[in-house]
Amino acid sequence: MQGFKRKATYVVLYEFISLVLISTAFYLYSDKDAAHSGMLGVITVVVAIVWNLAYNSLFEFWESRQVVRGRSLARRISHAVGFEVGLVAMTLPLFAWWLDLSLLDAFLLDAGLTLFFMFFTFVYSWCFDRVFGLPLAAQ
Repeated sequence: MQGFKRKATYVVLYEFISLVLISTAFYLYSDKDAAHSGMLGVITVVVAIVWNLAYNSLFEFWESRQVVRGRSLARRISHAVGFEVGLVAMTLPLFAWWLDLSLLDAFLLDAGLTLFFMFFTFVYSWCFDRVFGLPLAAQ
C-alpha cells in the first residue's frame, strides 16, 4: 500500500487508538466530566490528524532525498520526536484553557502524554511498516 491510501490508513488507525487513550487521560487528570474530556480528545485528534498528514508528508519528502535508504532506529526516533515536539507546541495552550489548568499542570499533562506517545508512535510505526510494508520513499 502506497501514497495517500497508506497515509490515510496510518492516520485513521493511529488516531482512533489515540482518541481512546487521551480522552481517558484527560478524564483522569482533570476534574471535568467524561463528555468534556471526550470533546477535548476529539479536538486533539483533529489537530493531530492534520499535523500527522502534514508532518509525514514533509518527513517522507525529506526521506526520499536521503542517500541512505530504509528506516534505521535513529531515523525512527527522529520521526517520533519531531512529530511530538510539533504537536506539543499546538496542544499545550489548548489543554490549559480547556481543562482550566495552570500552564505548569498542562505542561505536565502534555509531557506525560508526549513521553507515552513517543514510544507509542515508535512501536505503532514499526508495526504498521511490518504489516503494510515500507513506503516507496524508504525502499
